[in-house]
Amino acid sequence: MRDSSVDQSAGPSDGSAREPVVSKAVVRCVEALLMAADAPLSVEQLQRLLETTHAVQRGDLRLALDALGARYADAAVNLVEVAGGWRFQVGADYAPLVSRLWEERPPKLSRAMLETLALICYRQPIARSDIEAVRGVSVSSNIVKTLQEFDWIKIVGYREVPGRPALFGTTQKFLDDFGVKRLSDLPSLPEIRDLDALEAAMASFQQGAALEVGSTEGLAAEDDVLEHAPGKQTGGEADSDPDLD
Repeated sequence: MRDSSVDQSAGPSDGSAREPVVSKAVVRCVEALLMAADAPLSVEQLQRLLETTHAVQRGDLRLALDALGARYADAAVNLVEVAGGWRFQVGADYAPLVSRLWEERPPKLSRAMLETLALICYRQPIARSDIEAVRGVSVSSNIVKTLQEFDWIKIVGYREVPGRPALFGTTQKFLDDFGVKRLSDLPSLPEIRDLDALEAAMASFQQGAALEVGSTEGLAAEDDVLEHAPGKQTGGEADSDPDLD
């Protein structure tokens, strides 16, 4: 017997031909799960979480998500889809206001880390030597290690040349933390070798990314560490950080 997920609909109810609808109870359950979750939830995860109380199909959940998206479209909190699934997050227009909650720990990537992360984003898969060739300085092991610890980059393969250097790419967590669903949502750049353009694009992208509901404190704590990340040196010297070396 099918659950009553199609009665007491959460959708338009005019006299015209009825469109597929989902019950208000299912919509409220999905809303509660997304509000309480500490990470994005996929449709498959939502279906598993609801299977003991509501025998919903994937189509029902899509309708519930559409209903919630419409309800929160003009709110300070929005429902968005990122790489890991769906989540509520503070709208980008309110990010500067909300960031005042952690005014002593401003979200700021060091220039060296920002450039390294940007090059991995736009040129992946990319080897460490490729990053060094563009930046003109050696890449500190601490930068790579820190980005890996934040689970923003990972080794995606090895180049088939002597020494088999590791090739780096971004992770799903990077997409989630920066509020995008896919790499194609990243801002485009006219010239990958223009470091100022790389830095400006990634800095703007980072600052403009909306804050996830329920996770802003964790992100602020990460940024506090990033604030002390390795800085860029000139004259071909390696990036260094006395706090991390």
